[in-house]
Amino acid sequence: MNEKIELGKINFLEVDRKSDHGLYLVASDGDDVLLPNAYVDESMQIGDLLEVFVYNDSEDRYVATTLQPKAMLDEFGYFEVVSVENFGAFVNWGLPKDLFVPKKFQRIPLEVGMKFVFRVCLDEDSDRLIAAHKYNKFLSKDTHKLKPNQQVKIIVREKTPLGYKVIVDNLYEGMIYHNEIFETLWIGQKKTAYVKTIRADKKLDISLQPIGKDNKESALYRVQKVLKSNGGRMSCNSKSSPELIKELFGLSKKSFKSALSELKEKNIVEVYEGGICLK
Repeated sequence: MNEKIELGKINFLEVDRKSDHGLYLVASDGDDVLLPNAYVDESMQIGDLLEVFVYNDSEDRYVATTLQPKAMLDEFGYFEVVSVENFGAFVNWGLPKDLFVPKKFQRIPLEVGMKFVFRVCLDEDSDRLIAAHKYNKFLSKDTHKLKPNQQVKIIVREKTPLGYKVIVDNLYEGMIYHNEIFETLWIGQKKTAYVKTIRADKKLDISLQPIGKDNKESALYRVQKVLKSNGGRMSCNSKSSPELIKELFGLSKKSFKSALSELKEKNIVEVYEGGICLK
């Protein structure tokens, strides 16, 4: 049970009492929040511990829901602009009440239908959740806890001539270079990735594959996985074009040939003129 009610986060709160409007949930410090009838079912009883998300209602009061948004406080999500007003815009973040984007947090004037990666923030002046499209000041350059080949979570932010900018662990800015991408990426995609290099400017070069030995093992696993998903046989081998290998396996031709040689030596696959198959 939460010690206190936390806005913009998942809370574990106890059902304290019923009302005409729903259930009042209480934290251990005594503060309570309403779970409206729309989210109440008959199984919920006094004393039950419920998992809820707490956000602001239309009058900026705290309210609970059993639904979860696409991103929570201090996290990044891919949202669509659904309405624009003189004072700001609103985006769909997965809850019935859209999330407000103040003009001062817009990188460009937003228009209905636009989709971007936003950060969910707390407006300390109004104590309400907002979305920020201009969020570089929230990113950290304190990378001392990171190390090469460390596994991280990313969200793809935008495409550039060099590659794809990504947000790493909701905290850092990173880049995945085009010549190191062997699969399809899209804006807003969330993936597991790996720290390749921590640059002097404290930005990160990110790899979609583990580095070194782990990368080799990952290629071995990927070739076997793709083969299994295609019935154990495919019309592709080391003589195939780099483009076909990238399309089918998400690997460079060099990585594919190396993995194929090792799998052949281990008697896991058979290579023949027209393709490869699992033994």
